[in-house]
Amino acid sequence: MKLQMHSIHFDADAKLLGFIQKKVDKLETFYDRFIDGEVFLRIDKDSQNENKLVEVKLNIPGGQFFAKEKKDSFEASVDYAVEALRRQIKKHKEKQLAQ
Repeated sequence: MKLQMHSIHFDADAKLLGFIQKKVDKLETFYDRFIDGEVFLRIDKDSQNENKLVEVKLNIPGGQFFAKEKKDSFEASVDYAVEALRRQIKKHKEKQLAQ
């Protein structure tokens, strides 16, 4: 899936970007009609430990999935965001089957 990644006010390294791409690509096993996606990486200045914010937006025909997580590392934030997206996809598919 084509992902646009934006790291706000810092430069994310290739290892982190590869990790995010790999995690988000796994969602295609649950739903195969993704158009594209965007990932925003931010570091909040207000909190001490849990200051790594990740926002993931995935576009599908007729809608989108969105998840936002803040943890103490970008990897943990991505894990939680991808899990939230997986639950949204599962719920979306169940709704489609019920119709």
